[in-house]
Amino acid sequence: MAVEIILMADVKDLGTEGQVVRVSEGFARNYLIPNKLGAPVTEATRRRLAKMQQQREAVRKETADKARAQAGALEKGSYTISVKVGEGEKLFGSVTAADIVKVVQGQGFAIEKHAVLLDEPIRELGVYEVKVKLHADVNAVIKVWIVQE
Repeated sequence: MAVEIILMADVKDLGTEGQVVRVSEGFARNYLIPNKLGAPVTEATRRRLAKMQQQREAVRKETADKARAQAGALEKGSYTISVKVGEGEKLFGSVTAADIVKVVQGQGFAIEKHAVLLDEPIRELGVYEVKVKLHADVNAVIKVWIVQE
């Protein structure tokens, strides 16, 4: 026998949060409800889901605002990396995202290596604009100066 369940979270191959789906009674009773992935369709459940979504949206908005503020501060900074250079101003090695993270963290910003979006490592002297992903909706573009040591 099938029952209607409102999903309280995304469930792979079944549906997304807030969606009403028909599943077998055993699947609902033994998996979805105990793991808090689903709940019987009632008015109370709909209100609880709406409240959860509002709270999640408020947290997302707050983190996005903090990320925008951090992006503004990041973009105002100047980031210089000194490297050893060989003939023809070619770098010994290359400048990677990890090197950029060290310099940025040295100026007091907390960013992760995976947030630095480099298409390929930097292999020449110059000024480069590097994109840093701070939030799903917020990117910062910083100027990185690669200079001779």
